[in-house]
Amino acid sequence: MHLNSTAQSSDASNVATTSITCAARHVRAVIRASKRRQPSTRGQCSSSNGDTDVLHRPWLNEIYRVPESSHNNNQASSIPSGSAKKARFLRKALCVRKKESQFTQSSDNKVFLSDLQAGHSSSTVEVRLLRSWDARTLRRGGERMSVEMLLLDSQATMMPASVNVNRLATHQTNLEAGTVYSLTGFEVTRCNQDYRLSDSSLLIRFTDSTTFEKITDPAVPIPLESFRFRNYSEMLRLANSNNQLPDLIGKITAVKSTITEPPLDKNRVSATIKMDNDTSVTLTLFDAQAVKIHNQLAQMAVDPRICVATSVNPRMVGGRLFFNGTAGTHIHFDVETVAGESLFSSGLLEQDTGLAPVGRLVRSFAKVETLSIAELNDFVLNASSQNIDFICTGKVTGIKLDKGWCYVSCAKCFRKLHRSVSSLTCLSCNNTDAVGILRYRVEISIADETGEGLFVAFDGVMAKLHNMRAHEAVNLLPGNDVNPEESDAPQFVLDMEGNTYTFQVKVGPYNFTANNHSFTISRILGEGDPEPQPAFVDDGAADDNGDDNNDV
Repeated sequence: MHLNSTAQSSDASNVATTSITCAARHVRAVIRASKRRQPSTRGQCSSSNGDTDVLHRPWLNEIYRVPESSHNNNQASSIPSGSAKKARFLRKALCVRKKESQFTQSSDNKVFLSDLQAGHSSSTVEVRLLRSWDARTLRRGGERMSVEMLLLDSQATMMPASVNVNRLATHQTNLEAGTVYSLTGFEVTRCNQDYRLSDSSLLIRFTDSTTFEKITDPAVPIPLESFRFRNYSEMLRLANSNNQLPDLIGKITAVKSTITEPPLDKNRVSATIKMDNDTSVTLTLFDAQAVKIHNQLAQMAVDPRICVATSVNPRMVGGRLFFNGTAGTHIHFDVETVAGESLFSSGLLEQDTGLAPVGRLVRSFAKVETLSIAELNDFVLNASSQNIDFICTGKVTGIKLDKGWCYVSCAKCFRKLHRSVSSLTCLSCNNTDAVGILRYRVEISIADETGEGLFVAFDGVMAKLHNMRAHEAVNLLPGNDVNPEESDAPQFVLDMEGNTYTFQVKVGPYNFTANNHSFTISRILGEGDPEPQPAFVDDGAADDNGDDNNDV
């Protein structure tokens, strides 16, 4: 009996050994096949750490996962810990495991974006390319770094993706918005938590092994579009947080364009958008985006009424909600999207807003023109009321101090505070105990060979010109108990007289009234400096004079 048991045990051992040998042959075959298709992983199976215990401990954690057999486990346990032989065995075991994992993963079925995890993926996902755009450096005329895009799968999951500029030659011809692609062989990494483009926390990066091929018949239908619209209250919560770049939809009620000819930097286009609760917000586009939309509006046969803007940055400025365009912002008008068509057909546009048509407004006042002072005076006497900017050049003939050179403004809304016996009151904020900040307000008489006019330079203009804030300028005044609002202006303000400046003047509805006495300077430079690029004034914004009145 003992001999038979021994023989049976020996036979069982031979069978097990044969099974292990067959499995090993299969693994080696897999490795040889993988080597022909994939780069070597030799570097992945080594460590640069010179400490022996630290070197082997990661391999010890892996050995009981690959390959899973009692033979390998027994073999590993029989090798002395810390020996070079054990290190070689464990490294080899891990390489086998990685090769098996890659082989198994490449044979998996198609997955969804929500199934992806950080790391290299050989799975295949079918996605629709929603939109793409260039990512450039922050330097003026910045270099192209990559192409960013948003992908959408059949489960309506959106995920951002990035193609480095060095790999664009391979994929550039495939980047067609709206097309469905089969995506394989890519890296999945954590995306930046600031300025998020989607609800996903992951980002797909194209690698040298990535394939991105068009398909005409996806296994499961993929939606044509997807947006992350937020209502007004949600936008308020996102304002100034720099966390999300949501999408915006609403009715266009006004457009203003500030485009130079030829187009240069700091071109801007703004649209006043009425959101879901009939609250108006301002959307601003810059530079190349502004020029593109300006030209598009100018060529449209009819005036657009609905606007869909993607990936906008909500900001709170002076108590109002603004949206700045980003590199990922795309503009769609009226029925160009399903979402826009739904709003366009909802019956909300039946009543006429009474405002000037968008296209005509853009075409009429696109260029920032240079006027003489006489032409500027004639313009406000003969033209219809409007918001528009001009560039003028003139010599300062006097500093008017009848209303002082500064005022105390509300720290929150910048309106002029009203003094009482014991406190400062902001009528705009309805605050009887407001915090005051000293700001410039300097009336200047400027003349050229054609005429003379009264202009007002406020805090931002004066601070940039003299590189000194108003509260700092107070320290230059004689005496310790002097009320700056009732004192003479600092000497550097008085020294402006006799100098020639090129400045940009902002003309608003107030300038077309009988009470008009002055123009607001929005930008000023010294003589000999290059002509300023046009600054932007949002429709419906404050008059920038810091008080509650229009009489600057």
